[in-house]
Amino acid sequence: MAGSLGDLGGLLKQAQKMQRQVQEIQEDLAKSSYEGSAGGGAVTVVVNGQRHLQSVKIKPEAVDPSDVEMLEDLVLAAVSDAMAQAEKASEAAMKGVTGGLGMPGMPGMM
Repeated sequence: MAGSLGDLGGLLKQAQKMQRQVQEIQEDLAKSSYEGSAGGGAVTVVVNGQRHLQSVKIKPEAVDPSDVEMLEDLVLAAVSDAMAQAEKASEAAMKGVTGGLGMPGMPGMM
């Protein structure tokens, strides 16, 4: 019985350490930024590592009132590009903490 309590204590310490590491990674990711673009740079967006949109830049030549759908597609493509980069960075950072285990509830591990 005493041995199993010691094991539980060790697991709790390990879980607390992992939790601190995840929190540090999340803070670092929040400070990181990832740029996505489309249309040869006609539309550029920046998201942070937590996948929050930070900025959108649209070159004037990308704005054609007769083809709004194209501009919408460019914005969507640029956002998708930036989000994919942020997701990849998040997965790589979390992999270092979890050892590659797909742990439920861990950001970037879904």
